[in-house]
Amino acid sequence: MTSFATRQLHAGARPDPATGARAVPIYQTTSFRFTDSAHAAAAFALEDLESHAYTRLSNPTSAVVEERIAALEGGTAAVALGSGQAATTLALFNLARAGDHVVAAASLYGGTHTLLSSTFADLGVGVTFVQDPDDLAAWRGAITPATRALFAESIGNPLGNVLDVAAVAEVAHQAGLPLVVDNTVPTPYLLRPIEHGADVVVHSTTKFLAGHGTAIGGVVVDSGRFDFGRHPDLWPGLTAPDPTYQGLSFWERFGPDGVAYALRLRTRLLRDLGPAASPFNSFLLLQGIETLDVRLARHVENAQAVAEFLEGHPAVEGVHYPGLPSSRWHPAAQRYLRAGAGAVVAFEIRGGREAGARFVDALRLFSHLANIGDVRSLAIHPASTTHAQLGPAEQRASGVTPGLVRLSVGIEGIADLIADLNHALEKS
Repeated sequence: MTSFATRQLHAGARPDPATGARAVPIYQTTSFRFTDSAHAAAAFALEDLESHAYTRLSNPTSAVVEERIAALEGGTAAVALGSGQAATTLALFNLARAGDHVVAAASLYGGTHTLLSSTFADLGVGVTFVQDPDDLAAWRGAITPATRALFAESIGNPLGNVLDVAAVAEVAHQAGLPLVVDNTVPTPYLLRPIEHGADVVVHSTTKFLAGHGTAIGGVVVDSGRFDFGRHPDLWPGLTAPDPTYQGLSFWERFGPDGVAYALRLRTRLLRDLGPAASPFNSFLLLQGIETLDVRLARHVENAQAVAEFLEGHPAVEGVHYPGLPSSRWHPAAQRYLRAGAGAVVAFEIRGGREAGARFVDALRLFSHLANIGDVRSLAIHPASTTHAQLGPAEQRASGVTPGLVRLSVGIEGIADLIADLNHALEKS
């Protein structure tokens, strides 16, 4: 299967051997029967990687999600989790422990920024934020002997900045470090960071991958390409003998197969911390992935039209969307996002915070809620909601100003969307 459209429908799925069901069944069970004692022992010793033991670790419905997203991103393995926040947390904790350090772009979703700046600090992991992710010297200068990973969003939420994935990956690799990329906004239909040098990809599958606003989830994708054995002392969790598996080294045992990182994340972090994906949510996610390419094409078409409308409206001071020629990141979008610049459009409204509130309150078709990636169009005022936990300087670094409004453009009729925006701008 080589085409994206075929992989999004078939990767990981096989007719159910018990019933012949063609659609992926929901295996709504906590645990799975072993054939005998040897079978059980092999599963718990990681000698049998096909069998399922307990849904906190793996589940047949979620396994299809994992294989499918890994195939779409070009990775060797994936681990489905209960949320996007869990995915980011486990992806980085699989690389960094207390006393270690992470370098991250400052232009992040507010919840991710708070996770890294506050919760990681509480757990002993330091984070340095690069204020301008386009400044490669700043990335290099932030790296210390304690750094264990670089982290950024492929398209910043809500700023709309496009990461130069290849350039930042080169900085990371020159320092002997992996690059972790949150690819939630473009999805693998628009951008596959692994093809440009990223080592790990994370998603909030809640957003565009699912697309219907009904199921929370996350996923971590392992590229299988990073050589953790080159500097084994930096990642002892992956390279040193693991006392919980009788001295097994994940890197020695599973590194040649390109799944050591993913397997350690599953069998240590997911096992011990427990943010498992619900089988029912995995089933719902699969329904969205099956139409990903046709949905994203409509999202992008509508978002481009909305951005162009807003850029020409007198009530709008500026629009942040890399699909516009006026955007600072338009050249990067032309390089990395040839099928479109995604569906998140942010803009500065004249009149600041009060005008932004009036605009949001006047919307009729756009839903006022804290999500992106729904087939329905959504709007929010980030400074008072998604980025409210950040201080003024942190908000500015994330691209959030008092008058910024973030839109997630859905797949409704474009004339209806523009009419709603025009009405709300007049009221603002």
